[in-house]
Amino acid sequence: MIKAILVFNNHGKARLCKFYQHYTEEQQQHIVRETFHLVSRRDDDVCSFLEGGTLIGGSDYKLIYRHYATLYFVFCVDSSESELGILDLIQVFVETLDRSFENVCELDLIFHVDKVHNILSEIVMGGMVLETNMNEIVTRFMEQDKLEKSEAGLSAAPAKAAAAIKNIDLPSLPKDLKLPDLSKLPSFR
Repeated sequence: MIKAILVFNNHGKARLCKFYQHYTEEQQQHIVRETFHLVSRRDDDVCSFLEGGTLIGGSDYKLIYRHYATLYFVFCVDSSESELGILDLIQVFVETLDRSFENVCELDLIFHVDKVHNILSEIVMGGMVLETNMNEIVTRFMEQDKLEKSEAGLSAAPAKAAAAIKNIDLPSLPKDLKLPDLSKLPSFR
């Protein structure tokens, strides 16, 4: 089972953290720091598997990671998961991000964090792998994006109405309009 998915840059700044097991905020920060120190000190020519740190569960857990340009993609898994299967899953996640954002970069993870979480939730939910077919994942992402854009058009309607009211030609309205005294009405006392 997948316990956590972490993405951080070469300086240890977390760009995505998804935990499938409850940890306090402080524990999560310690896990990210410890994982960064374990992974970043390794040479590029060594394997991408190592035992989990003391905070994530020790020798019962494995850290499986890939380093792409300025980002580390780290999956913390228990001993029942296949290392090669998780490496393939990391590849699917990165390629899906690349297709969805057209040459994904670190800034995409920062400015579109909600979309990245949507893509991740199409792949993994509750620590279990749901989907590995990139075409299916991208199709679901595009459907969600299209739906959000259509809803954005609906939510813009009140702003458009307010702008139309502001543009009303007020001098052409009658100036001597007599309004009733609202304080004399029974419901406003």
